[in-house]
Amino acid sequence: MRPTRSFLLPVLALAVAAPALLAAPPARAQNFFERLFGIKPERPPVPPRGLPEAPPPAPAAPGEPGQPPAAEAPRPAPVPARPIVLKTPSEDSVLGQDLQLNGTSGSLKLERSGSAVTARITLPGTRISQPAESCTVPLAGGNPVPLSAEGKPDGVPRFEAAGAECPLRFDVTEGAVLVSTTGSGPTCTFSAADCATTPVGLWGPAPATLLPRAGEFDTARGVADKAVRDNYKLMTQRARREDVRPIVSEQAAFSADREQFCRSYAREGTHGFCHLRFTENRALALATRLGANTAVPTAAAAPRRSRPKPATEPAVDGMNPDTAGGMPPE
Repeated sequence: MRPTRSFLLPVLALAVAAPALLAAPPARAQNFFERLFGIKPERPPVPPRGLPEAPPPAPAAPGEPGQPPAAEAPRPAPVPARPIVLKTPSEDSVLGQDLQLNGTSGSLKLERSGSAVTARITLPGTRISQPAESCTVPLAGGNPVPLSAEGKPDGVPRFEAAGAECPLRFDVTEGAVLVSTTGSGPTCTFSAADCATTPVGLWGPAPATLLPRAGEFDTARGVADKAVRDNYKLMTQRARREDVRPIVSEQAAFSADREQFCRSYAREGTHGFCHLRFTENRALALATRLGANTAVPTAAAAPRRSRPKPATEPAVDGMNPDTAGGMPPE
C-alpha cells in the first residue's frame, strides 16, 4: 500500500531541515517539531507578579537629623545706621607742594601768607591760532593770587580765586587739589597771550612719586568705595519716595564721572591716585549732605597696620616661665 501524501510531507520536511536542526539550539528545535506535528505546547507558567513597592520615605523637614539645612534666601545688604565719615584732608598736606595738572603740565603752589592762603599758578593750554602748539599763562603775571576761604561746604577745605583772570575753585584733597572753574565754562581764553586753557582736573604730584604707593592707594580705595555706597544707601532710605530716583541716578553716574575726571592723569591705570582722591572727596560730600560731623571720622581711609608684639625673653632651663626669676619647684 503506497503511503499517503499527507504522511510523506512531514517526513520530507524533516529530512530537509535535519542538518539545520542539528546545529540549532534545543529550544529552537523543540519549537520546530511542535509546529510540524501540531503538538500544542503547555501554557508557560505565569511569572509571579511583583509585590507592590513601598512608597518612598517622606523627605525630612529642614532642621531634622540627616537633612541638610535649607538654603536661605539672599538678604539685602544692610543699610548703615549713620553716615560713613572718612578722615578730612587738611590744607597742610598741599601747602608748599609743587603740583601739576594731571601730574604733568602747568604748576600750582598754595602758600600761607599770615592767616590767608595764596596761590601761584601757571595754566597750560593750546594756541588759539595754532591748536597743535602748547602754551602757558601765569595768572596775575606770576604773582601770588589771593584766595578766599569758603569753609567746607562739601566736607573738605575749599578756596576760591574769584577775582583772577580765570576764576577758579580749589577743593583740597590729601596731597592734591581738585580744580574747577566758577565761570561760564571749563575753558579760560587769554586772547592777548593767544592761549586757551582748561585747568579743570586734579593737580597733584608727578606719577614717579606715586607708583611705589600703588598698593596703598588700592587698599584705601576699597574703603572709600564702600563709604560712598553706604552713604548713598542711607540717603535713599532717608529720602522721600519722589526724591529716590535722582539719588539712584546720581550714584549710577558716579563711576562714569570719576573715569572721565581721572582718565587724563599720568599713569593713572598703574597707581590709581586720582580715582582714590576723587572717591574720598565724594564720600565726604555725601556725609556732609547727610548732616554728619566730618570733623570726627568713623572710618579710616586705610586699615591700620597691626603693631608688632613685644619680644619675650626665652625661658631658661630649670626656671618656671610663669614666674620671672623663680626657682624650680622641688
